[in-house]
Amino acid sequence: MSSDDSLINRIIHGERSPSSEEQYSSAPSSPFNPFAEPEDAVPEDGDNVQVDDLMSDDNDDTAAANAATNGTADNRSARRQGDRIGLDGGDEEEEEGEELFGPNMEDDYRPIPELDVYDKKDLDDAEYSDLSIGERIQAELELKERDKRSGNLRRFIDFSETSSEYDEMRAARSKKRRVMAERMAKGISVQEDIPEEELIESIENLEDTRGLTVREWVVQIGPKREIYNRFKNFLRTYVDEKGKNLFREKIRQMSEENKQSFEVDFNILATVEQVLAFFLPDAPLEMLEIFNEAAKEVVLSMFPAYERIHKEIFVRITDLPLIEDIRSLRQLHLNQLIRTHGVVTATTSVLPQLRVVKYDCNKCNFILGPFVQTQDHEVKPGSCPECQSSGPFSINMEETVYQNYQRITLQESPSMVSAGRIPRCKDAILLGDLCDSCHPGDEIELTGIYTNSYDGSLNIANGFPVFSTVIIANHIKNNEETFGVLTDEDIKQIVKLSEDIRIADRIIASIGPSIYGHKDVKRAIALSLFGGVPKDPGQKHRVRGDINVLICGDPGTAKSQFLKYVQKCAPRAVFTTGQGASSVGLTAFVKKSPATHEWTLEAGALVLADKGVCLIDEFDKMSDRDRTSIHEAMEQQSISISKAGIVSSLQARCAVIAAANPIGGRYDASLTFAENVDLTEPIISRFDILCIVKDTVDPVVDELLAKFVVRSHMKHHPQMSEQELQVLRANRSEAEDADIELIPQEMLKKYVMYAKERIHPKLNYIDKERIAKLYSELRRESLITGSIPITVRHIESIIRCAEAHARMHLRDYVLQEDVNMAIRVILESFIDTQKFSVMKTMRSTFSRYLQYNRSPTEVLLFVLKQLMHEQLGLIRSKEMDTDLLSIEISEKEFIAKAKQLEIHNLTQFYQSTIFKANNYVYDSKRRVIIQKL
Repeated sequence: MSSDDSLINRIIHGERSPSSEEQYSSAPSSPFNPFAEPEDAVPEDGDNVQVDDLMSDDNDDTAAANAATNGTADNRSARRQGDRIGLDGGDEEEEEGEELFGPNMEDDYRPIPELDVYDKKDLDDAEYSDLSIGERIQAELELKERDKRSGNLRRFIDFSETSSEYDEMRAARSKKRRVMAERMAKGISVQEDIPEEELIESIENLEDTRGLTVREWVVQIGPKREIYNRFKNFLRTYVDEKGKNLFREKIRQMSEENKQSFEVDFNILATVEQVLAFFLPDAPLEMLEIFNEAAKEVVLSMFPAYERIHKEIFVRITDLPLIEDIRSLRQLHLNQLIRTHGVVTATTSVLPQLRVVKYDCNKCNFILGPFVQTQDHEVKPGSCPECQSSGPFSINMEETVYQNYQRITLQESPSMVSAGRIPRCKDAILLGDLCDSCHPGDEIELTGIYTNSYDGSLNIANGFPVFSTVIIANHIKNNEETFGVLTDEDIKQIVKLSEDIRIADRIIASIGPSIYGHKDVKRAIALSLFGGVPKDPGQKHRVRGDINVLICGDPGTAKSQFLKYVQKCAPRAVFTTGQGASSVGLTAFVKKSPATHEWTLEAGALVLADKGVCLIDEFDKMSDRDRTSIHEAMEQQSISISKAGIVSSLQARCAVIAAANPIGGRYDASLTFAENVDLTEPIISRFDILCIVKDTVDPVVDELLAKFVVRSHMKHHPQMSEQELQVLRANRSEAEDADIELIPQEMLKKYVMYAKERIHPKLNYIDKERIAKLYSELRRESLITGSIPITVRHIESIIRCAEAHARMHLRDYVLQEDVNMAIRVILESFIDTQKFSVMKTMRSTFSRYLQYNRSPTEVLLFVLKQLMHEQLGLIRSKEMDTDLLSIEISEKEFIAKAKQLEIHNLTQFYQSTIFKANNYVYDSKRRVIIQKL
């Protein structure tokens, strides 16, 4: 053994070599000992040790020093006594003590060779080299550790230690004595090592951060251990209102499914542990790390072998009180726990991310590490400690630990963005079991840590340091149920509203209230908003429940205005135009990610409108190639992608409402629908309802339309008073459905939302034979007239419309009246698409279906308008230049038409307000009906 090792061992085992002071000291005791305590020293408060115990180590050191110098001390004492006798000439002692500063005081220090020697047996004559700084520090640390283990720390042994360090040591010593006493009381052996966590003093006032920030406070040993213990106790002891241990049940369910995480409600945490809930948003990274460690211990206490399945357990925080919009995230939210919502527009593939990495030195094969990688920067070794080389280093694949990594793009929901604003987006990072928990098109709520990441490209672009921001996800919730935003008061109003007998008429009248007429279009849009019930038997083949509507007609007939209205009132809607949308813009496309340089999948309009409505204006302007791409989306409601090595299928469960213009600019009634519109039969057959809007010349209707437009402008003037509004409402004509009370737009939106989520009507009590008979008749008429072919899709359209009509009334079952209304809507859609000559024949053939739910007054008015229109055409064909003031038809002709409809009493119709509102006059003497132009 070398001399250096011998010296270190002697220091560690408490042996001392003589110091220079001991070698030349001749007094039995030093007049001043800086390490000794005064005799009247009293222990401080809170210290249970006695004075003798505190000084035991000092007495041991003093005894050791006296033993080393016993011979010399006795000789020196004898010499002093002899000198004193020689000077004084006797044995008398001075009354005032010994005079030390006399004329002969230097005689005490004269050399006496025979006495100035140490005992040979007490000396160590070995040669020792000087200790290096590192060796000295190591030796001192080992001495301190030995003293801590033995509990014999001497007070003020090291003047470099601060008072706070001494307080911590004293508190730890007191804590150790109490723990030992408790273990002895419980019959546990005190010879066993006490765990370190049991020796840390608990902190009662955890909320007192002592002037530190929350992030600095929670990383200290004491607060960290207290947070750990409190959260662990919270998981073990919390019971819900039913008396069940909530989190033990969640952990048991997690283990049954072999999952890696479980959820903790923030509101419950704030109720039981207010301090932890207060610290969590301000220091989420540090707090969640402590929570995960505590959760792992609780899981392992219940299932000791679970670590073989998952090395880590994650705590997911749910229901954070405040929801932030993506566009409202600012510097204030950096490094805080936030909750936001939006639509997933892009996702990368799941990649492995380095978590704990080890490197191999390529020169000496020494393994470096482990290095813990963080999101902020990559940790790399500078040099090899074995061969001192600076590289190269390669990653040790066997000992490196990876975790799943996925990056998604979250965009503001289109329905939440204010008019005229572009939706903002933000990148989010999914780690661990959160990967693949959402897909493009999903509307989610994201809880995570809003942090920054360095991006060198931004510095080049801006010319100064700019950091990009990202959200590290902690919890993801798919918003499958949107009715959660409805309050109990809203639900009460909705249920009360559904009890109105005329609720369907009120809903139809409330759709596009600023648009005059077009009741058939409004009914079709209403049915599309409510939609049918999707079927997915055996999870094999899904049958859509959404109703697709195509509006086609002359320019200036409010087609685009209908679409804009639906965009505002639908719970989730995406608006696009056919001319500005390509096939990939409507479906999905792949794009190279600037972050990972890999191909990512981004969603188009149909995917973003999942579980909503996709509105496409100028549908006829799309190219055939682009229209073909949405065939699958409109029927199967899915979009398959196989590009750039990405093979995936996205959900597009949305209704499509499109508007198109005829080929020649105006709709030609002498041609079929397919000849008027530049659309193929496969795409036309995917629309359930086809609405034809024509700009026909009718003096009475035109006059009413002009009055309606003028009145609408007056009513919506910003300076219109309430009294003037009441006068306008009183002057509404019968043709404007003045007796129908409109539903406020916000309430209508909530009504649609509630019906789609809560109401799922079943097909039990319907006349199946009626539908089958209608289908066979339609097929026969279609073959005879050569019109649009009738397919099985039309039967499905009738069923979907019947379910939507039942949803309007919030019914759980589809009744026969719902089926009759659906048949009427589909028949009107089918007949309106025929040639004018075929249309008249079909109307008479299916008149019993078309008259359903029409009042006799409404039916008679429709027949009377047709007769007047035919008479007007006949007169103008004979007299081209005549200015007509009125039109007359014989009552006999009108009665004949009414009898075909099984209406015999016309007196009430002649006296009705709607008869007079349309400028009709009945002349009983001449028995004619006159319409004033």
